[in-house]
Amino acid sequence: MKILEPLHFVHAGVLNVALYETGPATGPPVFLMHGFPYDVHAYADVAPLLAAQGCRVIVPYLRGFGPTRFLSEATPRSGEQAALGADLLALMDALAIPEAVLAGYDWGGSAACVVAALWPERCTGLVSLNSYNIQDISAAMTPDTAENEHSLWYQYYFHSERGRAGLAENRRAFCRLLWKLWSPTWPFDNATFERSAEAFDNPDFVDVVIHSYRHRFGLVAGDPALLNIENRLAAQPAITAESITLDGVDDGVRPPAEAARHALYFTGRRLHRRVLGAGHNLPQEMPQVFADAVLELISK
Repeated sequence: MKILEPLHFVHAGVLNVALYETGPATGPPVFLMHGFPYDVHAYADVAPLLAAQGCRVIVPYLRGFGPTRFLSEATPRSGEQAALGADLLALMDALAIPEAVLAGYDWGGSAACVVAALWPERCTGLVSLNSYNIQDISAAMTPDTAENEHSLWYQYYFHSERGRAGLAENRRAFCRLLWKLWSPTWPFDNATFERSAEAFDNPDFVDVVIHSYRHRFGLVAGDPALLNIENRLAAQPAITAESITLDGVDDGVRPPAEAARHALYFTGRRLHRRVLGAGHNLPQEMPQVFADAVLELISK
């Protein structure tokens, strides 16, 4: 079982970001962004595949995960999409990387899509699971199909204080259940889960997660420092970068059928692929598929 090490730490924006880096420093840069409730080990097999092809690969822990820490106690523990995008942009600046291929899923997909949409000059290519990962908060209270509503039960749970307490007290059991529900055909073992579960012991994990799932429904305010970014995202900006979007056919969170509806948000060249036998944690379930998508953009 691969473990990503050694870790590096970089002050970027409001965070001291813990990240893993591999590959030649002069290679084309790629940022691999993990989701909730996962960590950098989602890319334990993807990263070496890309490094072997000459890429400079950066895999950061998101805010609230692993050893990444806020630099100030005064910074709101926001999990809103603007925060994730701003964190990625700040990390690119801190590493003096002017442009890169951005790849991610779940929260990490949101970070990548936000930067690709709002700062297109920084994105040379985008790989995104579940296509357009920018939330339309204005439409958050519009009911979905019964099946889709059922799959979002955990989000509604987090809207209550019972949900906050449940996550705080049972974070490992809760997150392991989500892994099983979201990737029903992935036979991960306990060691694989525990390797990532250590990231959930971050002291800000619960606050960031709860804020994320309340903010996207318009139930709480965001970080005032990020209001301008959220206002820009409210317009549902198009992504102009060349993009490859992926869906795991067995994804227990987002049905692959939504991909066609997302096409209008991509004004650059976009290829979409459905991946058989994969669920929501696609880079860890099908690392070669994910790596090949990144390399396809690198080769352009």
